[in-house]
Amino acid sequence: MPSEIEIRLKRLEHGAGLPLPAYATEHAAGLDIVAAEDLTLAPGARAAVATGFAIAIPVGYEVQVRPRSGLALKHGVTCLNTPGTIDADYRGEVKVILANLGQEPFALRRGERIAQLVPAAVQRAGFVEVDALDETVRGSGGFGSTGR
Repeated sequence: MPSEIEIRLKRLEHGAGLPLPAYATEHAAGLDIVAAEDLTLAPGARAAVATGFAIAIPVGYEVQVRPRSGLALKHGVTCLNTPGTIDADYRGEVKVILANLGQEPFALRRGERIAQLVPAAVQRAGFVEVDALDETVRGSGGFGSTGR
C-alpha cells in the first residue's frame, strides 16, 4: 500500500455537518467531496460550487480535482478545467467548477457528491532554450496526426 501524505483541512462555517473528503472503496484513487450548497444548473450553465472547506497541501504535492463518472454519464454534469490543480500554497475554499452539458436542468443538493480529489506528487521543471530539437518519427505532427 502506498504511503499517505497528511493534508490539513479547515472546515468553513457553511461546511458544518458535511462529511470530510473520503475514499468510497479500499482501492479508490480519489476522495469523494460533496457540495456545501444547493443550486440548479441549467443546460449549458456552469458554476463554482462551494465545498465548505479549505486545505493545506504539503510542499511537493498538488491535489487534482476530477469529475465523477456517474454524474457525467447519467446527467451530463462534469468538471471544467479537468483535472483542476490545487497548489500547495493555496489556502482558499476548495470549489468545483461544474458544467451541465446535458439537455435537462440539474438540481444539485447540499451533501451530494460532486467530484473527486486525487493527491499527486509534483515534478518541477526548468526550461533550457536551444537552437534545435532532436528529430523523432512523429516530428511536429499533432492533433490526431497519429490516427483517429
